[in-house]
Amino acid sequence: METKYYELPDLPYGYKDLEPYISEEQLKLHHDKHHQAYVDGANAILKKFDSRKTAEFDIKAVAKELTFHVGGFILHNYYWQNMGPANKCGGEPTGTIAEYIKKDFGTFERFKKEFTQAAAGVEGSGWAVVTLCRKTNRIFIMQIEKHNVNIIPGFRIMFVIDMWEHAYYLDYKNKRPDYIEAFWNLVNWDEVNRKTDIWLNSPQP
Repeated sequence: METKYYELPDLPYGYKDLEPYISEEQLKLHHDKHHQAYVDGANAILKKFDSRKTAEFDIKAVAKELTFHVGGFILHNYYWQNMGPANKCGGEPTGTIAEYIKKDFGTFERFKKEFTQAAAGVEGSGWAVVTLCRKTNRIFIMQIEKHNVNIIPGFRIMFVIDMWEHAYYLDYKNKRPDYIEAFWNLVNWDEVNRKTDIWLNSPQP
C-alpha cells in the first residue's frame, strides 16, 4: 500500500482576486508560508510514525502535535474554499444554508451578528466556524482554539473564518472587527451550500 503525505492545495482563485478585502501580499504570505508550515509540520510527524519500527518517540506528545498541524491543514482548506471574489460572492445566502439560518436564527442579520461576535471573541489564536449537528438537525456557531481545541466529534464544519493574526495583520493590523466585516464580502455561499448538502447526505456518526 502506498504511503501518502499532505500537500499544499492550490487556491481556487488568483492571489489578487480577493482584493480589496484581502491583499495579494496578505494572501500569498498566508497561503504560501503559513499553510505550507502546517503541511510540513504534519508530514514531519507522519515520518516519525513511519519510523516507529526503528525509533522511539513520545506518542502522547506526537499525537497531540499531529492534531494541531492536521487541524491547521484542514481548516485552512475550508477557509480558502469558502471565500471567493467579491464580485461573485458575499451578500445574503440562498439555498440550504439560508433555510437553516432562518430555522435556527430567525434572520440572516441575527446569524451574522452572532458569528461576528464569536469571531471577534476568539481568545488568542483560533477560528470561528459554523457546524451542522445531524442528530438534532441544527447549525451551531462555535469557536475553535488554535486548530484542535473545542471541536465536537461528528459535527460537520460548513464554513470558517481564520482568526489567527497571520490571516489579517498585514491588511488590518490589530483591527479584528474590520477584517471580519470585510470577510462577509467574500463568503462563497455556493460552496457553503455544496458542503452542507454533502454533510446532509453522508452517513451519520
